[in-house]
Amino acid sequence: MTEFVALQSTFADSAKSWSVDVADVTNGDATTFDLSVKNPNGGEAVTHRSPQDIMDEIAALDAQAAEVLKTIRELL
Repeated sequence: MTEFVALQSTFADSAKSWSVDVADVTNGDATTFDLSVKNPNGGEAVTHRSPQDIMDEIAALDAQAAEVLKTIRELL
């Protein structure tokens, strides 16, 4: 078995580590071994909001900020 030397020896492997055994890479099928930037141990899937939902939230936050600024101006 190949020994793994961590770049950061103070960090232990976890469920989200990207550690790969060198033997898996060299002895495996090179056409199916995934070396993409996507972490296969990344955990939960991310649910993306629609652009319209994001724009609606921005508009609501802008309206809220405008109310706060109005209150501050009235105090001055």
